[in-house]
Amino acid sequence: MQKDITVVPSIMCADLCNLERSVQEIENAGFDTLHIDVIDGHFSPSMPLGIDTIKQLRQVTDMNFDVHIMADKNELFIEEMIAAGAQQITFHLETSRHVDRLINLIKKSNIKVGVALNPATSLTALDYVLDQCDTVLLMLINPGFATDKNEKQVTYALKKVKELHSLLQEKGLTTNIEVDGRVSLETIPQLVNAGADTLVAGSTSLFMKGNSLEENKQKLEKGISKGLNGGVFYDELLR
Repeated sequence: MQKDITVVPSIMCADLCNLERSVQEIENAGFDTLHIDVIDGHFSPSMPLGIDTIKQLRQVTDMNFDVHIMADKNELFIEEMIAAGAQQITFHLETSRHVDRLINLIKKSNIKVGVALNPATSLTALDYVLDQCDTVLLMLINPGFATDKNEKQVTYALKKVKELHSLLQEKGLTTNIEVDGRVSLETIPQLVNAGADTLVAGSTSLFMKGNSLEENKQKLEKGISKGLNGGVFYDELLR
């Protein structure tokens, strides 16, 4: 039986000048989860959405909030995102001194917990916490540089996804593998084939310019299908 692949649209790649309309369009397209980046401007050099804006979003949609915190002070933002009604909160191991405390803080609120790794962070960082996590988010570009067109997906992206998939199988865990960063029409088939379960869709897939959201969704779904059946060349997706 084929596994289900989840697509979570990244709200920072939508039209932020018309945020409520963007959310409604995403919801009307059939998506049930939003990927929301919370960035402090220190850990990563951009700040797309503030805390109050995210809380206001909760007033206009019932979609699940998949929150990805990129910050130096995780506990502050975790508490705010719990209050904002998030369904999953992911934080970076690189900035967390007390990882178990943060995991417990999220779990006691009956919220799914994820840990994120920067591209060059080894999977060995997960050794003592992997079995406590609902999701591991693998960054495939450096956090916060999504708008920099010169920022490419790291060359070892597929290798890292495959290694995490193998590690989970060895341990008998069902932890979700989420991938974020240049998850494009070109790379989606290979990422799915490598073992990714959740795709954060942004400017190189769902929000590609020149097509409607629905047109991009169809191309994206075609890429997923091809990936589940062994991968495909990029030019086939454009036909």
